[in-house]
Amino acid sequence: MISLTSVSAEESHEDLAKNLANPIAAMISVPFQGNYDTNIGENDSGSRYTLNLQPVIPISLNDDWNLISRTILPVVWQDDIFEVAGIGSGSQFGLGNTIQSFFISPKLPTEGGLIWGVGPVFSLPTATDDLLGGDQWGAGPTAIALKQIGPWTMGALANHVWSFADDTDAKVSNTFLQPFISYTTPDAWTYALNSESIYNWETEDWSVPINAMIQKVTKLGNKTVAIQGGVRYWAATDSPASPEGWGVRLDLTFMFPK
Repeated sequence: MISLTSVSAEESHEDLAKNLANPIAAMISVPFQGNYDTNIGENDSGSRYTLNLQPVIPISLNDDWNLISRTILPVVWQDDIFEVAGIGSGSQFGLGNTIQSFFISPKLPTEGGLIWGVGPVFSLPTATDDLLGGDQWGAGPTAIALKQIGPWTMGALANHVWSFADDTDAKVSNTFLQPFISYTTPDAWTYALNSESIYNWETEDWSVPINAMIQKVTKLGNKTVAIQGGVRYWAATDSPASPEGWGVRLDLTFMFPK
């Protein structure tokens, strides 16, 4: 049964902001996350805009355990990212590959205050263009651990995806690491810092963006939402398809307290 009542109507905006800082909180949320990056490609002339639809759905398994579903479905517009025989590939628009994670997590923290979850992660070949994502299916393990101490939330999420496609020239073996820390004020402002690093074991390339963000939980009409804005800096970009320099992130999250 989906846990629609895990967040009470009386819960403050500060409490909702702290729930959002916990990636496996038992609260339904639907973020629309926009990212804009430039300086991509062999000549640093490419750009990419990605809108990630990222619904989080908690499912109550029993009195002690939750199953948390986290989905990332990217809608991508990119221009001059790749070159073939010295000729630019032009623009592409469409869906990228979907990342689907499931975390089995205790409903209560440990005695030491640790919140954790483990489970599988899947890469689904939903890309509508080969230049927006490969056609391989992928799977692997994922885990998260965090603590919330007063206004602070700190922890890390990690996963690894291996492909199981027949095409041996297009193998995928990627490790994703996301350490994060945030501070939430009594009036529901959250200041956050994280990294979303990817290491490609096939090409031995790092992609390391560092994100600094500010978020506010508020009302939009009769809807409870979180509005977020921030910048990112690409600290390591070994692959030509990775951006360089600075990028921008804007995020609108719909929450469903009841």
